Amino acid sequence: MLLRISPDAEEAIYVQIRNQIVEGIAKGELEYGEKLPSVRSLAADIGVNFHTVNKAYQLLEREGFILIHNKKGVTVRPEGIEKADGAYFEKLHQSLRTLISEAAARSVPRDVFLKDCESIYSEIEQEQERSAK
Repeated sequence: MLLRISPDAEEAIYVQIRNQIVEGIAKGELEYGEKLPSVRSLAADIGVNFHTVNKAYQLLEREGFILIHNKKGVTVRPEGIEKADGAYFEKLHQSLRTLISEAAARSVPRDVFLKDCESIYSEIEQEQERSAK
């Protein structure tokens, strides 16, 4: 999986790394149990400070996407990602509320917003299907 980091983006680099790894898992580009590059190796590959990668990895581990072993390295959780529960749905609701509020404040039409959500979800499902083959 190739990470595309944009130093000029509004999102912090560690958030970009986190988001792209989560998307890679969602699309099936990263398999459960797959080994990820070490902190130093990934930092060198994408040209960022290793503390930035470490921050992304620590966040991913806290969120249950990866496991960090001192001797075995970093892997996508072998048993898979925990299914959504009530706490996750509450977090999702709050995140969506913020995105929808911003979109509404910027006069994004509801149908455009919903169409974009549907399009992104469909794209991820198609990637999952391709990866499963």
